[in-house]
Amino acid sequence: MDPRLNQFGCTLIVLAEWKPPVYPPEIKLITSSIRRNNPMFLDSKIHHNNLLNNILAKIEANYAGADEAIMLDSNGFVAETNSVNIFCIRNGQVLSPTPDACLPGITRGLVIEICRENGIPVQERNLSLTEFYTADEVFCTGTMGELTRVSEIDGRLIINKSHLEVLAEIQGYFRKLTQEWGVMIDP
Repeated sequence: MDPRLNQFGCTLIVLAEWKPPVYPPEIKLITSSIRRNNPMFLDSKIHHNNLLNNILAKIEANYAGADEAIMLDSNGFVAETNSVNIFCIRNGQVLSPTPDACLPGITRGLVIEICRENGIPVQERNLSLTEFYTADEVFCTGTMGELTRVSEIDGRLIINKSHLEVLAEIQGYFRKLTQEWGVMIDP
């Protein structure tokens, strides 16, 4: 626990490994009773290895038969899931929780950039759980999950009342970018 005992610096080991996306085409979420860390205690914007809260939330999701767990911030707003960022779409506008109690992920940032470059309205703001329940579309973003549709939250089906297919449009732009920027790897 005493950093003065580390006299030779940190050891960093990186193991590059290709994996296919970790989620099926659609996933189900529950809301966890475990909150995201408040920046006063352990800043969630930092990619660190102290993920006990996230692990506890994932255990809740496992017991509930869900794929992931939505985690709220200390004020009760949606922060992210236990392992990926989350977005909702309402009337053609893409909404993302502010990155106050979540990791501002690379894929999350790319989705926001895609929206801005292609004239899709996008906004970061505090979002309530009810806004996700009543959204037209909900999706998660992450390196290992890419852009994954959410079909259900807490047993409530996500029903696209606007009939706009904004997520499919963003997924198309995302696929095009990954094909152009990515490096082909034979699995």
